[in-house]
Amino acid sequence: MKKSWTPRLAITAALGAVLLLLLLLGACGQRPAPPSSAPPSSGADASGQPGIGADPLGGLVALAIERINTADTVSAAKFGTPQPIDDPAREQQVLNAVTAQSPGVGVNPTESAQFFRDQIEANKVVQRGLYQQWTAHPELRPANKPDLASTVRPELDRLTPEILRQLRATNAARHGGAQCIAQLGQATAAAAGPLDQLHRDALAVALRSVCVASA
Repeated sequence: MKKSWTPRLAITAALGAVLLLLLLLGACGQRPAPPSSAPPSSGADASGQPGIGADPLGGLVALAIERINTADTVSAAKFGTPQPIDDPAREQQVLNAVTAQSPGVGVNPTESAQFFRDQIEANKVVQRGLYQQWTAHPELRPANKPDLASTVRPELDRLTPEILRQLRATNAARHGGAQCIAQLGQATAAAAGPLDQLHRDALAVALRSVCVASA
């Protein structure tokens, strides 16, 4: 049966092409430009408002990367313990909280829940990948087990409202159809250079629902 072409499929294809290009550039020995000493762009324009301007989705992509990077600490804490990668009860708590907070922030609850569901899945992509690496190469296993309650949870508590604000600020861009897909590809290419392939794969999952289909 032929699949219908949806924004999520288009985004997955576009991000896959961007990340493949970055991988090929790395294989050819072309390294991304060194990071600037200036703080990462939040997609703000001259007015200081996030999410609008030349790179309207840059701030949202940057926050998605920040959240993906917490998966390294989560993996180090869980690896070799009875704690599973999948935690449906905890995941549902996160989604319920996001859905409840969204109307007050001015974000469609269905859209925010889908976006955060993708962030959770992206986090698990990294966890599974690191588990495979550490199982095959014990010498790479982390020496210490971080405490999730004092490290990751505060970071996630900080990121959640910031992501919700970016979802609100990028509402028009995210409903921009083909233009959204193009802008997302540009923002991803600009931000994904320093990431390894595992984290790029996770980023593609994290961003697959950024662009919203027209009603």
